Amino acid sequence: MLTQVAQRERAWDCATGNGQVALALAPYFQQVDATDISEPQLAQAPRVPNVKYQVASAESSDFLPGVFDLVTVGQAAHWFQLDAFYHEVNRVAKPHALLALWGYGLLQTEDADVNQALHQLYSEVTGPYWEPERKLIDTHYSTIPFPFREIACPQFEMAFDWDIETLSGYLSTWSAVRKYMTLHASDPVAPWIDRVRVPWGSGTRKVLFPLFVRAGHVMPPKGALPRSRS
Repeated sequence: MLTQVAQRERAWDCATGNGQVALALAPYFQQVDATDISEPQLAQAPRVPNVKYQVASAESSDFLPGVFDLVTVGQAAHWFQLDAFYHEVNRVAKPHALLALWGYGLLQTEDADVNQALHQLYSEVTGPYWEPERKLIDTHYSTIPFPFREIACPQFEMAFDWDIETLSGYLSTWSAVRKYMTLHASDPVAPWIDRVRVPWGSGTRKVLFPLFVRAGHVMPPKGALPRSRS
């Protein structure tokens, strides 16, 4: 995606959480500004010289107009007031800057039985307890408005080697699991882990998270002169 960014002076990682994406962007930009509404999350972010963290909402920041070459949002745009966020992007981005919204769907393994059980846990057991915004993740942001000059994006995935305890810990972080536990005073993950323990085995398995991206260039204001290529 960085090949679509003509200049690499400054990037904004919005809703950065604990700063993992900001850290990944740091080698490619002179400065990375990373914002989040959670001060405790920002306190856990790694400190590098050219990354600046601050508490700010997606819809309102104190950045000067027209300063960013790239704006990224990872696994968070479905929580935004999109009209207000897009207005802020148009305000703080340079003409032709790139906006990239990305997220990741339900994890997959190389075992069909485990995948079937995962889908059941996700859709049937915890399905009623997901927030409505989760549907935007399931549809890969395809239904949200996107008033930018959109570009085609390749398929990506994140791969990890997990043992079953790591898998159990991850599933327990699902917001739907926490809501289920609050309402029913029982843990839906524990019996599910017992169900897949045999097909999973005692070692590690490859876990894949399919990534999706919607990306596009900020359009210059009407009447603006074309950017010089000299």
